[in-house]
Amino acid sequence: MNTQHPPLQTLQDIKKMMERSSRFISLSGWSGVSAGICALAGATAAWFRLEEYKQTVAGYYRTAPIEMAGRVVDLTNDLIWIAALTFIGAFVSSFFFTWIRSRKNGTPMWDRTVQRLAWNTMLPMGIGGLFLLRCLQLGYFELVAPGCLLFYGLALVNASKYTLGEIRYLGYGQLLLGLLNLWLPYRGLYCWAIGFGVLHIVYGIVMWYKYERATAN
Repeated sequence: MNTQHPPLQTLQDIKKMMERSSRFISLSGWSGVSAGICALAGATAAWFRLEEYKQTVAGYYRTAPIEMAGRVVDLTNDLIWIAALTFIGAFVSSFFFTWIRSRKNGTPMWDRTVQRLAWNTMLPMGIGGLFLLRCLQLGYFELVAPGCLLFYGLALVNASKYTLGEIRYLGYGQLLLGLLNLWLPYRGLYCWAIGFGVLHIVYGIVMWYKYERATAN
């Protein structure tokens, strides 16, 4: 048994070296948790803004259609700002925790592998952003939430080739919710909160437990 241990250890070391060279393995579970918390905070802010809009414009459709149109524009702008701030908060917090783990593991934050990861993530999200912008311009607001989930899910599945493979399951969850939301168009905020909030938190906890718990101290 003792004579077999060094070769096995050598194979494990080679496997780790190959993973480091082809995959970015320093994604932190806390990144997922922080992104999920930001998403839930954003969804809560959007819900309160929508409730305020519903109460304010009650009856305006018949008595003051012009004023109602103006309030729709204000609502759209506010929701866009909420989404933008939510994205910035999630991105910054995720980057921070990943940067900490990357330093701890001694892996670079920007090399050829990370460049591939970034490209395969941002390409579907960039196309999705243009698609959603056009939906807003045309007034197809019910497609915004499912569109976010679908394009983000595609980005995660596409990027899973260059990072931890488990991230594809998070992508599958986003895709399923996005498809469900297409048939439940008036439940977009709830699907969005589950996909970007709850699933991220669950994913982050699982990843922390699997990869970081043993080295937490």
